[in-house]
Amino acid sequence: MKTFDKVWEEIHKENEWGKYPSEEVIRFVARNFYKLDRKNIKILDFGCGTGAVTWYVAKEGFDAYGFDGSKTAIEKAGIRMQEEGVKAELYVADAGEIPFKNHYFDAVIDSAVIYANKIKDIKLMLNEINGVLKVGGKIFSTGLFNFKTTGYNTGDKIEEGTYRELKEGTLAHRGTVHFFTRDEIKNIWSETGFKNIKIDSVERTDMGGKYTVGFFMVQAEK
Repeated sequence: MKTFDKVWEEIHKENEWGKYPSEEVIRFVARNFYKLDRKNIKILDFGCGTGAVTWYVAKEGFDAYGFDGSKTAIEKAGIRMQEEGVKAELYVADAGEIPFKNHYFDAVIDSAVIYANKIKDIKLMLNEINGVLKVGGKIFSTGLFNFKTTGYNTGDKIEEGTYRELKEGTLAHRGTVHFFTRDEIKNIWSETGFKNIKIDSVERTDMGGKYTVGFFMVQAEK
C-alpha cells in the first residue's frame, strides 16, 4: 500500500459509517449526469469506505465502481449491495495505485478521502484520477477541510497545513488531515492536469455549536 493509512482499517472495524451520500455529492451527480444514458456512465467512488456513494450511484442506475484500502470497509460495502439488490464492482486497493484502465471513467467522486493525506500523496492521487478519467471526464471532491475547522493547528504538524492526530473537533484521532486554502486547490488541481476548476465552500457547526466544520468542494475536468 502506497498511501493507505492503517488507522482507517481500525476505524471501519470499530465504527458503523454513514449509509447515505452527502447533499453536495447528489447535487453533482444530478446536475451532470441525470439526463444522460445512466447505464453507460461509469462513476468511481474514490476511497469508498463502506459504500455510501457507491450504493447511491448504483441505485440511480449508473455503472458503479468503488475501492478502498480497508478490507473491512469493502466487505461491509459488498454485504450492503447484496442485501439491497444493487450491482457495483468493489475492490480493495490503494488510492495511490488504483486498478483501472486509463480513460475509463466519466466521473470520479472523492467524498472526504483526499484530505486525509500529505501533499505529495494528494498529488499522487490526483494524477491517478486524471489517468483513469476519460477526456472531458469530471472529478468532484468534497471534504477538503479549511482553517475554520475545529482542530486546525492541533496535533502533530508534519508539514505546512498538514497535521496528524488532531486533539479536538470532528476529525480528532482520525489520522492525517490536510487543511486547504482556495488558492492551494487551484494550484494543485491545475498542476495535476485539471481544468475548468470550480470551487465552493460550506461552513457549519456540529454538536450543538461545540465544533465548527468548514470545507471546500471542487469540480474540475480532465
